[in-house]
Amino acid sequence: MFRSLHMKLMLILLLLITSLMAVVGAFLTTSVSSFYIDTFYEQISAVFSDDSDGYVSTLRARAAEPDGAAGIKEMLEGRAGSLGIDYRTRNYFILDGQSGTYLDGSAEASELPREQTANLLTARNAVAQGDSTLVGDRSDITADYMDAAIPIMGGGNAYIIYILDNKDTVTDLNSQLFLIIMQALVIGLLISVLLSFLLSKTMVGPIEKLTAGAERVAAGDFDSQLPVESTDEIGILTGTFNEMADVLQATLAAVENERNKLDTLFLHMTDGVVAFDHDSLLIHCNPAATNMLHRSVPEGTTYDTLFGQVYPFQETLALQRPNYAEAEMEVGDRTLELFLAPFSDQASGGVLVVLHDVTEQHRNEERRKEFVANVSHELRTPLTNVRSYAETLRDAEGDLPAETANGFLDIIITETDRMTHIVQDLLTLSRLDAGNAELVLSRFPFGDAIESVTRANALAAKQHGHTLTYTPPESLPLIVGDRSRLEQVMMNVIGNAVKYTPNGKNVDFIVEIRQNGTEKDVVFTVQDEGVGIPAKEQQRIFDRFYTGSNGVVNHVAMYIGNGQIVHAASRRSGIKISSWNYRNPYRIVNALGD
Repeated sequence: MFRSLHMKLMLILLLLITSLMAVVGAFLTTSVSSFYIDTFYEQISAVFSDDSDGYVSTLRARAAEPDGAAGIKEMLEGRAGSLGIDYRTRNYFILDGQSGTYLDGSAEASELPREQTANLLTARNAVAQGDSTLVGDRSDITADYMDAAIPIMGGGNAYIIYILDNKDTVTDLNSQLFLIIMQALVIGLLISVLLSFLLSKTMVGPIEKLTAGAERVAAGDFDSQLPVESTDEIGILTGTFNEMADVLQATLAAVENERNKLDTLFLHMTDGVVAFDHDSLLIHCNPAATNMLHRSVPEGTTYDTLFGQVYPFQETLALQRPNYAEAEMEVGDRTLELFLAPFSDQASGGVLVVLHDVTEQHRNEERRKEFVANVSHELRTPLTNVRSYAETLRDAEGDLPAETANGFLDIIITETDRMTHIVQDLLTLSRLDAGNAELVLSRFPFGDAIESVTRANALAAKQHGHTLTYTPPESLPLIVGDRSRLEQVMMNVIGNAVKYTPNGKNVDFIVEIRQNGTEKDVVFTVQDEGVGIPAKEQQRIFDRFYTGSNGVVNHVAMYIGNGQIVHAASRRSGIKISSWNYRNPYRIVNALGD
């Protein structure tokens, strides 16, 4: 009930009015009583304390008369107005100074107090001591009466003038004051209720508007501005609230923009990103991570389910930023590199896992190793042949026939050219990787380039027993290009055809001109009877360092000196060493019976 600001305000006003009226009432009541008592004793003191007019002396003289009580009464009647004697609430009594008995007065003896008052006892003591200066005029605000006792002694007689006020006037006055105060209290309470409603409109109304505005802001409505209707604290608060709403809107817009950036980044980045909270529960997983993991990652997935076997969650969470952990995991035929790090130092943080597919890197590394091994083999083979034939020429010491020696020299020259081509290919590959390869464009006859390639492959074709056939068109145009690069491409294609075509088969390459819209294209085609490329490997023909499965070595042989060769065959187990007489050479294949 009192949780409402309006009710609290009304209660405060009611308590304030009630407290104020209670304090005012108590103050007025006490003040009236004090004022009446002070006035009473001031009147007594004015009549009996100051004897400038000889009034007290006259009283003492009348007291010495035989009927002193009557004389004193007569004189008191004359000063009744000064003493405030109203014969109703305030009366005077003439008492015997010795016994305190009633002698005369403005009221009957029954109006006297039942017990001797302190002031009356003081006056009797003064008579007993013969001291007329002692007057009983002590006030007691708590008593229900006011009194004063004045001893009057003359001759041998002693009297006590006793003035008594029963405070009925004060009581009536206080009753009237209490009634007035209660009426004022009721009126004040009614006014306070009215004021509370009026104040609620001026104070509670703007606060209620602020509350409604805060609810709209909490609901996401930042466009509505609250009107500033005053310059007081509430008006300042309203203006500050509007500024806060604007700042909050700008902040939320910036946060939303950053969130959209991150969502877009996570959505389209090639690396997988998986985030977990402090309790190892999934909070984010982008599509790349789902594809890499080859599984669905629903809400509620835990860290241990995905990466528990790779790196413990608590150890990752305990890492001090910017430190991170690295690991690898196998998912199917893919290799994933993991970077694990905590994304917050607070208890509300978690762990972020970044996944990078390194399968191709590993494959390229294996291909590189294989390429190095192949290149080493390709270089070692001609070097071995060159050394073998050179040693043979040296060991022969001129005993070889000239024809045989020249044949050995031709082989040495051929193997040297072979090594030169291998080295040249490596240098070209290095320049391509470094981006330093430049095309030297020129206009040249395409037919001349084809004839150059044909002559270069004629010897290799002859050694394999191939029939190399070139079918040129009637005329070939001049083309613009890098002649050396084009010749290299054609050399590679024809060289592979010659190498992988069984001995004695045909290798044909055809050049023709085809119409392509308004332009003409020169098409170079090679046809052979080789083993071909399996369909499953055709998509990898442009992969660097890739060697097809058909490139199987059936037989390897190497001259090791001293008339011996070491050889191995694919259909035989182990390695054999055989003797070889260079003076009566024969094919190794015949010696092995393969």
